[in-house]
Amino acid sequence: MKVIYPKVERGIVNRATNTFFKYQGWPTVARDEAGTLYVASSSFRIYHVCPFGKTAMYISKNGGRTWTPPIVINDTYLDDRDGGLLYAGNGRLILTWFTLPGRDLRTEYLPYITDMVTPQESVANMGMVEAVEMLTDEELEGGSWLRVSEDYGVTWSEAVRMPISAPHGPNVCKDGSLVYIGLEYLSRGELPSRCIALYKSFDGGYSWEKKSIITPPDWLVDDEFLDEPHIMELPDGRLLAAFRIENHKPSFTVATAVSEDGGESWSELVCTDVSGSPPHLMIHSSGAIVCSFGRRQAPFGERATVSYDYGKTWSEEYVLDESPSGDLGYPSTVELDDGSLMTVYYQKYEGDKKCSILYTRWRLDGGK
Repeated sequence: MKVIYPKVERGIVNRATNTFFKYQGWPTVARDEAGTLYVASSSFRIYHVCPFGKTAMYISKNGGRTWTPPIVINDTYLDDRDGGLLYAGNGRLILTWFTLPGRDLRTEYLPYITDMVTPQESVANMGMVEAVEMLTDEELEGGSWLRVSEDYGVTWSEAVRMPISAPHGPNVCKDGSLVYIGLEYLSRGELPSRCIALYKSFDGGYSWEKKSIITPPDWLVDDEFLDEPHIMELPDGRLLAAFRIENHKPSFTVATAVSEDGGESWSELVCTDVSGSPPHLMIHSSGAIVCSFGRRQAPFGERATVSYDYGKTWSEEYVLDESPSGDLGYPSTVELDDGSLMTVYYQKYEGDKKCSILYTRWRLDGGK
C-alpha cells in the first residue's frame, strides 16, 4: 500500500490544563449544511479508565480555527465513554455513548484508577468509587445509550437505551433512515453475547429494529473477535461496514463486509491488513472512500486509508499525525467546503502527560 505524508494543518479542539480532569478521548466529528463543525468526546477525565467521564460537545463556526468551551451533554453517575456523533440533516444530531458497570471499577478496572495515576488522582478516583457503590443496582448497571437533538444540539431527548455500542455511532442513508452497527453490550438478553448486530431506525433515532447479526469469519483465530464497527451507505445503495479485529497479531486491524440488501445479509469479511483500528468511514465528493484509524503500534499515530472502488481495495495510506505514545486514536473525518478533509482524534499534545482532542486538516492529493 502506498504511504503518503500530506501537507497538513494541525490544531486543537480542546486541551485542558489547570485541572485534575485533563484527559479526553474517543471523539467523533460531524458537519452540518452550513459548515458548522461539531465534536463529541468523553471529557473531564483523570485517565483512560476512571469514574469521572462526561460527554462533552465542542462547536466551531469558522472551519475549526476556534471552538466553544466544552458543552456537557451527559454527566451520569457512571463513566460516560466514547462520543459518537452524526449530523442527520434538518438540525438533527444523533449522539451515542456507553457506560461501564459501576462495580467493575472495584474489580477489573481498579489498577487503572489506583496504580496508573498520581496519589492525588487516586484519592479522587477512590472517593468517587465509594460514592458509586451507594447507587441502586439499576444505576450501577451500565449500558449503551443514544440521544437525539432536533435543534443543532441546543436541546436533547431523553436517553434511549441501545443493545449495541460503537465508538462513532450510526450513519444516515439517502432515504433518511439511520443504520447503526455495533457490538452487543449489556443488551439484557436481546442479543447473543459479544455479537455484532445491525439496527435501523425510520423515525430519526427514537426507535430501532434489528436487521441482522454479522457472523464472524472462520479465519479469526484464538482470542480474536470483531469490535467497534462503523457503517455507511455507498452511492449505489449497498452498505459498507468496517470492523476492528481485536487481539489480531501483530497489531489490531480492520476487516470490511458489504450488504447488497439493506443489511439483511452480508458478504464474507475481508481483512485489510492495515496496522490500526477502529475504523471510521466517509465518502469524499470525489467518490473516494476514506477510512480513518489510529495506529497503536510503532510508529504510533493517526492514519487514513483510501479506496477508489467502494471498499474493494485500499490503495493509499495517509500519515496524518505521529505520537510518541500508543494512547491515541479513534479518528473520524469530514469534508470541508474546499474539498479538504478534517480528521479529529485524541492523543497527547506535545509535552503533555494527558490526552487532548486534536485535529489535522489535509487533502487527498497530499497538497494543502
